[in-house]
Amino acid sequence: MSPVADKKQSATARVLGSASAGICEIGVFHPVDTISKRLMSNQTKVNSLEVFNKVIFRENATKPMGQRLLSLFPGLGYAACYKILQRVYKYGGQPFANEFLTSNFRSTYEDAFGSKTGKALLSATAGSLIGIGEIVLLPLDVLKIKRQTNPEAFKGRGFVKILQDEGLGLYKGWGWTAARNAPGSFALFGGSAFAKEYVFHLQDYSSATWGQNFVASIFGASASLIVSAPLDVIKTRIQNKNFESNESGFTILKNMAKNEGVTSFFKGLTPKLLTTGPKLVFSFALAQTLIPAFDKMLN
Repeated sequence: MSPVADKKQSATARVLGSASAGICEIGVFHPVDTISKRLMSNQTKVNSLEVFNKVIFRENATKPMGQRLLSLFPGLGYAACYKILQRVYKYGGQPFANEFLTSNFRSTYEDAFGSKTGKALLSATAGSLIGIGEIVLLPLDVLKIKRQTNPEAFKGRGFVKILQDEGLGLYKGWGWTAARNAPGSFALFGGSAFAKEYVFHLQDYSSATWGQNFVASIFGASASLIVSAPLDVIKTRIQNKNFESNESGFTILKNMAKNEGVTSFFKGLTPKLLTTGPKLVFSFALAQTLIPAFDKMLN
């Protein structure tokens, strides 16, 4: 017997719920994201607290704590635009993709994997497709990362001037971004769906409580970060270079393997699990809780 289909929420509820989650996330976690990006961009060994301090705070490493903390907020405008649009697109768009796949391929998935696993895999596949399409927002992500890790790349230019000068160059690394997002988003939505299916035995995923969404998001976020870690490091190193740099992802991959070893592909994973992990869990769980709440409120 096929599982009960998830309740459909309105497009307005999906936008409001995911945008609210994005706003809350950027307000709480932007400094944490800056730390993670700087650790991933670092190519030296961090073997002391002094070196760690320099990697994180850079030229502000010896300044008072207040100035050091403020230095973790570069690119906040780009980050806010990117994060809110990204969350609306990803968290609000995945249900639409899931509904499309369910309408057209439900029987195929259920015949191949069974009703429960098939339903969870449909959610994961929808997430993967949405993740690939996320590259349309890449320019904002590039500018955010450059502000966080390589502010010299701007050379006094504003947003409009950079768009005019760089054009499609802002999509540098799009292939690596898509390659990272496909398995990462598959694992995020799939991990959450499997937890709701097999841990909480929910027939309607949208009926999950805040606590259930939170636990399910831990499963999804952890799986997503681990699966996407190597490609995320390469993507970050492509995007943090000066605009005129033409170093390819494959060159970066080869140099990393040669000079830094295989473990370099997982640089920043531990702090990322400890920092980006909670951020992703927070926003994902919040969006999954707020979308049904807004839908109920609007109806």
